[in-house]
Amino acid sequence: MIVLPLAILWVGAVVVAALDGTRRFVGVLAAGVVAAALVAMIVVGVDVANNGPVQMVAGGWEPGVGVTLRLDALGVVFAVLSLGVLLAALAFETLAGVRTRLFPALVLFMGVGLTGLFTTGDAFNFYVFFEIAMVSAYLLAGYGEKPRQLRAAFIFAVVNLLGSVLFLIGIAAVYHITGRLDMAGINAAMPLVGENPATLTATIIFVAFGVKLGLFPFHFWLPAVYTGTTPAVAAILSGALANIGSYGLIRFGAELFPRELTEAESVLLVLATASIIYGALQAISRRSPLEVLAYSAIGQVGYILAALAVGGEAGYAAAVLYAVINGVNKTLLFLSANVRGWLIGAAFAVGAFSVAGVPPAAGFLGKLALFQVGAADGRWWFVALIVLGGALSFVYMFQLYGHRFWVEPPGDEEQATTSASARLLIAGIAVAVVALGAWPEPLIALSEQAARSLPERAP
Repeated sequence: MIVLPLAILWVGAVVVAALDGTRRFVGVLAAGVVAAALVAMIVVGVDVANNGPVQMVAGGWEPGVGVTLRLDALGVVFAVLSLGVLLAALAFETLAGVRTRLFPALVLFMGVGLTGLFTTGDAFNFYVFFEIAMVSAYLLAGYGEKPRQLRAAFIFAVVNLLGSVLFLIGIAAVYHITGRLDMAGINAAMPLVGENPATLTATIIFVAFGVKLGLFPFHFWLPAVYTGTTPAVAAILSGALANIGSYGLIRFGAELFPRELTEAESVLLVLATASIIYGALQAISRRSPLEVLAYSAIGQVGYILAALAVGGEAGYAAAVLYAVINGVNKTLLFLSANVRGWLIGAAFAVGAFSVAGVPPAAGFLGKLALFQVGAADGRWWFVALIVLGGALSFVYMFQLYGHRFWVEPPGDEEQATTSASARLLIAGIAVAVVALGAWPEPLIALSEQAARSLPERAP
């Protein structure tokens, strides 16, 4: 069962790649493939939740020799989130009308990369799946083939290729200092490695994931790309692909480099604070919906880094919880940014309240979890940062909502879609955001279980 979601996506991607993606039935077929993989992942996730992590070694090789596939609660949470975002964006674009024949296949290949990345227990194969997802993203960034989209694709490819090279260097360094590529073996060998080479390796890998996530000061590519692509692609990049950075920081930081994570706590908190404040202030100064959401994305990932830096089971759980909520929020907001009407206005308001942390939207849970992490340790400056960030988020989201749906007259800007089905899809995502906030117990339990799958950080 651990291979089933990956196999469904891989076979589906190969089949769909041979078809004309601009035909409606091909988009529907691709959405069905993603939905089937999502259901399979949920089935496996239920087994993981009840019985613990599952693991296999491809080809019947011994662990540490063959390619290890391992799925725990952390991988399940991020895989389900990413597949859900891909399904929503693909369905949205199919309803609007796919413009190039390869779009559905590229979404499926990205699903292959992301799913494999979340289910591998091998550092080198993490890189392989990482690159499958990134190559798909490079091509998706140019979707639409207009000059601004091609410019966005060029910027995205150049900057993220640098991040990929750094990550490959980091993996090579891990193998050099530990002699292992399986994550279990690396985890066992890393405490025996000297501090200097381990710290340098951890720094390289952190920078690579920081680039992917768009953390300050590695954010410079993000606004140009998110504003240059179509809404569906922006939703995929921010709600699904960015999970590589979130998951990678949590998995590598907490599991492979816990000592280095502890030593870097103050540095990571400074970077997190800078991301939160910088992203919020830049968002307040913008008027274009996509620009506001792009700078908001920079600020929101700062909360994930802050929770990871504090660490402990509560900190890891808060990081996972916030990453999930942030992915859903960005999907809702990017898909609805260029659509008008009272229903979309209500859905956008739900997303805005969620980003600001206003109940009953799900974003309140993320802010509350961070608040509890800071209060439990007596870190009142941390609590003040969460409150300040939430207040700034409320300002720029309320400002954007008022300008977009109350003041700005209909213009000739590119509209994402006007179909009733696409509007209902956006409204459904908004209902899910409210439902997660009104019935938070399952998501909180999953986040806590994901945190427990990670080793406890040394004091």
